[in-house]
Amino acid sequence: MPVYNEIYTIGQIIENVVKVPILKEIIIVDDFSDDGTREYLTEINGMEDEFNVIKVLFHSENRGKGAALRTGLKAVTGDIVIIQDADLEYSPDDYPQLIELIVEDKADVVYGSRFLGKHRVFLFTHYLGNKIINLFANLLYNTILTDLYTCYKAFRTEILEGMDIKSNSFGFEAEFTANVLKRRLRLYEVPISYAGREHAEGKKITWRDGFIALYWLLWGKFQGFDVGTEALFALTKSSKYNRYIFRRIEPHLGTRILEVGAGIGNITHYLIPKRQVIATELSDKYVNILKRRFKKCPTLMIEKYDLRENPGIKWKEREIDTIVAINVMEHIEDDVTAIKHLTSLLAPGGRLILLVPAHPSLYSPLDESLNHFRRYSKKEINTKLQRANLKILKSFYINALGAVGWFVNGKIFRKKRFPSNQLHIFNLLTPLLKLEDLLHLTFGLSLVVVAEK
Repeated sequence: MPVYNEIYTIGQIIENVVKVPILKEIIIVDDFSDDGTREYLTEINGMEDEFNVIKVLFHSENRGKGAALRTGLKAVTGDIVIIQDADLEYSPDDYPQLIELIVEDKADVVYGSRFLGKHRVFLFTHYLGNKIINLFANLLYNTILTDLYTCYKAFRTEILEGMDIKSNSFGFEAEFTANVLKRRLRLYEVPISYAGREHAEGKKITWRDGFIALYWLLWGKFQGFDVGTEALFALTKSSKYNRYIFRRIEPHLGTRILEVGAGIGNITHYLIPKRQVIATELSDKYVNILKRRFKKCPTLMIEKYDLRENPGIKWKEREIDTIVAINVMEHIEDDVTAIKHLTSLLAPGGRLILLVPAHPSLYSPLDESLNHFRRYSKKEINTKLQRANLKILKSFYINALGAVGWFVNGKIFRKKRFPSNQLHIFNLLTPLLKLEDLLHLTFGLSLVVVAEK
């Protein structure tokens, strides 16, 4: 709850929040109020009862709503966050319906829309401003949002990982929404009640904030976020390329597969049919995404696994006949030991299928931003596999077109992110990659190696 000069409503809104019978931590951030609010919050800081703990944080200067929200979000310890304004426009009685879809694992984010439920008839200029901003957001992100500027935003705490919000003002609403939409999180809207205020009653947002919102929507559209996550979500849109990779490795797959570094399931989706699959990830965030995405799949087991650690007898009873690691080995400093760990997990005669970035000469800021320790030559990866007593069955380059794009963006322009518009074009051109099967090119963005134990 961000607060600035709300002495006439702060006591009542906190009382309303406390009354909601949900176990919760109430984090209040005072943005340097000077009307008595700060003194009131000092008195109630630390109060608790059966359902509530009140924690108050204080800014030493007035920094804006966005800055106050950033401060509060860093202090969150619960599983679900609800943003609450310090006035009486929004009713905490709506909390249960805000979190219902999240608790039922149907949504990652839920917005309470003021335009879908009962509401006080408020200023047309505010209504029009909201409509314009929503239209702009919907056009930019191809969605049907009705209320971007709603205060009531409920979401899983885990979605904040890698979300670098910068806005100090009301621009937070647009910047946060841009991050949610870019990540393709499951966003729902539910109707809420709304008792809008006028400026004479203490409302602080103005028409200038509309232009700030448009700025942050544009910023969010063309600026990247956590690079690794951005790459994974961008590849979900490259369905033709994901399918192409699967088709290239499909002839070498068995029926009992371990996929290491499954990410958000871009390849897992193709592995599952007719096979028993164990999909692993090091990141808790990606493990949770995988569990939600594939929760109804009986042939898939999802587990957390760190490839750098000796697996011992892990999964021995599954008699794994194939291990698939797509874009994994380059992220591991001691890849030789990691390959030995993978080999130990394979049943005799089992196959290890690796896809790794090719050609050390292509190493660029793009690789650095993705935390790549290296790009591989065919000789280097083959040698490391043979040291682990693996027999090389096949190795080949793929995606010559992507290698050209990587060279231009990474080596010439020194970019740290691959432009999303280029990824879209590349996905459309993916059918051209089938020509590589006929041409047997000696270069490509990636190298596929199939080895047998």
